[in-house]
Amino acid sequence: VAGLGNYGLWGTRHSVGMAVLDRLARQLAAAESWRADRRCCADVALAAARGLQLVLLKPRRLMNLNGLSVASAAEIYSLHPADIYLVHDDLDKALGKVAVKLGGSARGHNGVRSCISALQSNEMTRLRVGIGRP
Repeated sequence: VAGLGNYGLWGTRHSVGMAVLDRLARQLAAAESWRADRRCCADVALAAARGLQLVLLKPRRLMNLNGLSVASAAEIYSLHPADIYLVHDDLDKALGKVAVKLGGSARGHNGVRSCISALQSNEMTRLRVGIGRP
């Protein structure tokens, strides 16, 4: 599960994917296990949920380059694009509204576009979190 955003710009709507991952890590009792992983240039935490082992990932790159971290982590953890969930902001959804999208285009989102390019696939599931238009 990759939370897309601009690393270091905490609290901004554009980095809501990372905030969602922080919340998920707390709910899965993994909040204390975040560690910097230089191999994929990201903060990584491992968690278990419903019998599944999850890799939680917050890329340490700008949004437009998040895909490089996601692709590196996929290689390290032997994940296929269909195994990956991207959590990202969506300007076209009202603040706080969420939707799940299975594969498809980036719909203009640069972080998703970066992931599609780096993974050479658009099969990732996306959790789109509404941030509204400013």
